[in-house]
Amino acid sequence: MRSLLFIAASGAVLLAGCTATGTTERNAGYGAAAGAVAGAVIGNNVGDGDAGKGAVIGAVLGGAAGATKGCIESEDCDAPGIKDQADERDTDGDGKVDAYDRYPNDRYRY
Repeated sequence: MRSLLFIAASGAVLLAGCTATGTTERNAGYGAAAGAVAGAVIGNNVGDGDAGKGAVIGAVLGGAAGATKGCIESEDCDAPGIKDQADERDTDGDGKVDAYDRYPNDRYRY
């Protein structure tokens, strides 16, 4: 079981490092690898002691969290509720988004 977990985690890290598009895929791979390791440890020590099931659950949750983090960092996420692009973000809180605000850091001028 440990060798299978090691192979899966190594493969996820290696594939994540080879992405050409950027941070979203890389962070998803790193999150999946870290989640698989953490899930296997937690799954082995609690409940019925099934490390494989814990690794799968951890990989799914870690991959989703890593993809979300990478999506926000690269500013290419168009998910509802995430204001990460310049035409959605309002840094100074004056009601005008940064893309159309002449002074994006001064709330009294726009």
